[in-house]
Amino acid sequence: SSKQVDAFLGKARPVTTTWFGNLARLRRFFQYAVSRGYLSTLPLPTVMPQRPPAFVPYIYSRDEIRRLLRVIDADRRSTCLEPTTIRTMVLLFYGAGLRLREATNLTRADADLSRSLLTIRNTKFGKTRLVPVGPQLRGALLEYDGTRPARRMTEAPFFTTRSGTSVKPDTLQHNFRILCHRAGICRSDGAGEQPRIHDFRHTFAVHRLTSWYQQGADVQRLLHHLSVYLGHVHLRHTQVYLSMTPELLQEASQRFERYAGKEGGTS
Repeated sequence: SSKQVDAFLGKARPVTTTWFGNLARLRRFFQYAVSRGYLSTLPLPTVMPQRPPAFVPYIYSRDEIRRLLRVIDADRRSTCLEPTTIRTMVLLFYGAGLRLREATNLTRADADLSRSLLTIRNTKFGKTRLVPVGPQLRGALLEYDGTRPARRMTEAPFFTTRSGTSVKPDTLQHNFRILCHRAGICRSDGAGEQPRIHDFRHTFAVHRLTSWYQQGADVQRLLHHLSVYLGHVHLRHTQVYLSMTPELLQEASQRFERYAGKEGGTS
């Protein structure tokens, strides 16, 4: 019935992109029912609400990341997370583009630092992938691992609290929000959510793309490698992360101008 549809969609709640996703799934279900003669009409809303604007991820500047690291180093709060744990995790999020739970679920066995290789298991798409890390990030991970008990089991979490237990995502996010506030990092565009840990993943992708443009690399070819590195099934999933920043837009524009100039010279 229409009432049941409204209850499922959450008519009384603010309309979100999730609402439209649920509507699309219901539409396919009811279209199947109509095609088999179980229903004569689709009991779906006839008046569509306005689709909310797409959420724009926050891209941290390099200066903001430096400020955040300084605040973390100076943090003297008595919490279950040591500053060195938060600092190393932030470096990992930014340096390898990991998702939040990919980092908190990392075990000692998953971190083969002798080969600069991380094994990321049971990801968002149910796959396991290998993530190589650069020498600076490897050094930071080695330094952190040296602060943990030497006789930990290989199945033990790589990142731990002061008491040696695994880091809970909610706890990390709570502490991260406090430190962002102290560093003066906040959204000013009215987009709602404050900068998140997940936004380091977006920042990693955008900064990587910008660097490739600056180096004159074949960005179209390398985009596939970036997609594999991030663990995406389809290239379109990676394109979501490539938000245009002024710096990235400038590099892309300069690349196009050089290309157009060469084309014009040969005509």
